[in-house]
Amino acid sequence: MNELITTVNDAIWGYVLIFALVGCGLWFTWRTRFVQFRMVSEMLRLLTDSAVDTVKEEGREEVGNCGRRKHISSFQAFAVSVATRVGTGNLAGVATAIAIGGPGAVFWMWVIALVGSATAFVESTLAQLFKQKHEDSFIGGPAYYIQRGLHQRWMAVTFAVLITCQFGLSNNSIQANTICGAMQEAFGCSPEWVGVALAALALFIVFGGIQRIAHVSSVLVPIMAIGYVILALVVIAMNIELIPHVMKLIVLNAFGMEQIAGGGIGATIMNGVKRGLFSNEAGEGSAPNVAATAAVSHPVKQGLIQALGVFTDTLLVCSCTAFIILISGLYTVPELNGIALTQSALQSEVGAAGPVFVAIAIFLFAFSSIIGNYYYGEANIRFITPNATVMTIYRVCSAGVMVLFGAVAKFELVWNIVDFFMAFLTACNLVAIVLLGRYAFRLLDDYRRQKRQGVKEPTFHRNQLPELQNELECWE
Repeated sequence: MNELITTVNDAIWGYVLIFALVGCGLWFTWRTRFVQFRMVSEMLRLLTDSAVDTVKEEGREEVGNCGRRKHISSFQAFAVSVATRVGTGNLAGVATAIAIGGPGAVFWMWVIALVGSATAFVESTLAQLFKQKHEDSFIGGPAYYIQRGLHQRWMAVTFAVLITCQFGLSNNSIQANTICGAMQEAFGCSPEWVGVALAALALFIVFGGIQRIAHVSSVLVPIMAIGYVILALVVIAMNIELIPHVMKLIVLNAFGMEQIAGGGIGATIMNGVKRGLFSNEAGEGSAPNVAATAAVSHPVKQGLIQALGVFTDTLLVCSCTAFIILISGLYTVPELNGIALTQSALQSEVGAAGPVFVAIAIFLFAFSSIIGNYYYGEANIRFITPNATVMTIYRVCSAGVMVLFGAVAKFELVWNIVDFFMAFLTACNLVAIVLLGRYAFRLLDDYRRQKRQGVKEPTFHRNQLPELQNELECWE
């Protein structure tokens, strides 16, 4: 079974999705006039943007809302999405890409992040545009903009099922598998007992709803990201003379000029793109689910915030892991892969404390991903059915059953299952955002026009898109 899934994955990733991802990223980059590069300062400014509250002022309601709700701020939405991005992919995924595809895989991870950030902008802007009212916040994502924008219920339900299988279920098994592997390597802990503890803690948090998830993520994400980056910078500073060699190694290997640690140019590109997408999720349709929950005055604000999330994930955190591994030289050891390679690389640089630090870091990274992944499934389960029993069953399966499965399953199996669902999920979302992208482009033009006019906080009203007025539930 595992071999069959591997064959299917190689066929899909080798001949279809790589070209689709890069092609869409380049198209969106061109149509948005390089938004991911030209508006970085605005992205950083928006991190301090407060949640727009619903107030009565001279008989009108504040723009961007649809009823008094418990709002999620731009930073909280950013933190939840980064919580799912910054996880196993950054520590174990990068190591796997290098072990299989060689150092050149890092280059292709950078490429998919640079062009993919424009894709992330488009999908998250659309999610904000088509968001809907929910009992305690807003809700939305690809399933919602497919149904409201394309009027294809079957396609929307298909996406909702795929993302639930991918993030809410199989992705959580990867996070648990990596946490258990790291704990066993560092402390000799039994994977079974670590899995039980993880499941209990995850269940407690997910039954608290998006506010509890947002609160936990907004605390954990800055701590874990800053701590890990600081450690990586220390390692790089200790080996500063090796950085030119590492950069040369990455670039030469990326184009097949120098093959190290196995694999030809095809394996290098495929593993770089696969692990890059798993890590930053640009185009996969995941981050838009949490982007839709934010209360902002203009949809473009969350598009910019989520584009910044791609940069944070791949260009910063993934690069830290890559440099640590390449500096150590241990990527040529056949027996090392995944989180064990990252732990061994750190141990070679900072001593016995390395594996312990990685075990603690991966716990924070991956556990925040578990609760963030769960929410993606919840948003899409609610899209399919409002049945409370179905939601309870999903919560138990996502945060309980799949976490326990991942704790005891084989490394190769859990990664192959994730790659399988990720391929079909991404294909479905890319079709939707290519067809709906024109609305994101118009919103960006409007945002830029207001900024040029000196408006500090641009606003959007749904009457600015008259052809969609009946499809937009918010933005009165």
